[in-house]
Amino acid sequence: MTHRILMLPGDHIGPEIVAEADRLLQALIDDYGLDATLEYAHLGGCAVDAEGEPFPASTRRLAEAADAILLGAVGGPQWDGLPRDKRPETGLLNIRSALGLFANLRPAILFPELVDASSLRPDVVAGLDILIFRELTGGIYFGQPRGLRTRDDGIREGFNTLVYGADEIERIGRAAFQAASRRGGRLCSVDKANVLESSELWREVMTSIAPDYPDVELSHLYVDNAAMQLVRDPKQFDVIVTGNLFGDVLSDCAAMLTGSIGMLPSASLDAGGRGLYEPVHGSAPDIAGQGVANPLATLLSVAMLLRYSLDEGALADRVERAVGRVLAAGRRSPDLAADPAQALGTRAMGDAVVNALDR
Repeated sequence: MTHRILMLPGDHIGPEIVAEADRLLQALIDDYGLDATLEYAHLGGCAVDAEGEPFPASTRRLAEAADAILLGAVGGPQWDGLPRDKRPETGLLNIRSALGLFANLRPAILFPELVDASSLRPDVVAGLDILIFRELTGGIYFGQPRGLRTRDDGIREGFNTLVYGADEIERIGRAAFQAASRRGGRLCSVDKANVLESSELWREVMTSIAPDYPDVELSHLYVDNAAMQLVRDPKQFDVIVTGNLFGDVLSDCAAMLTGSIGMLPSASLDAGGRGLYEPVHGSAPDIAGQGVANPLATLLSVAMLLRYSLDEGALADRVERAVGRVLAAGRRSPDLAADPAQALGTRAMGDAVVNALDR
């Protein structure tokens, strides 16, 4: 069966990095047996400009028919003044919700060649390999009621609702337990159960399903301590599972341990393994159009797409090995280069990875 892959370039550097993913996928199709077709659509600010909505109906139809989706990045200051329902980030939230993409997987892996690029000492981060499971379709980002209002005393206030059902917690919990059982057998659940009732339930549910996974050691941390531990001793973690807001913050913190947020891919999966894949970094409007964006997080997102949604593990391994070879050869994008004059631009880095596929 031919795989249908939907490409959503998005905004600012999004089209630049997705162009390198397109070339990588075309090489896999032409030379390595990948049976796939690529389609393109709008999401984010470009969709607002072209179709009036950040997640247009035309994009939704293609997304629902796709086997996997690759996203560049969305957002930018020119859309910040729009009503909330028209902002690019709302399009991203809406596609996750519409497709039931409840499990966000964010690996934080430090390539050996980049150990000196991390802001932490090499002995603290060498060998780092963490997988963060972030619940993606619930919590404070989706809870109701929410809004802005003026109190009786004339003071403006904003309000949001943090709510989780036991079924939502169990669903992400079981996905994380299963991943931990295939890895190092350690799962850390992060919450704020000493303050939040939603976190009390989170911890209760995680504890209740733990006996179903006797090969996994479950631990719990409050989110503030977890943030501190990620910086103090990150290699103590194997798999982390947490809610939407905490996962958003902790995964970006973990990303910087690897030397650059430009190296981190992510996957957002539904219950059947269909997913949306994207680099963790944003749309970087300050460097858009300059050809200097690091495409490696996007190319590693392609590897995750191949592995998790298309069941093409051998091709995923090939892509990851190619990235490793490029780094081992000393090639660096500007965000990683000690000497900016020696850095490779977006296209040159993409060329290097494609050329390293066949070695």
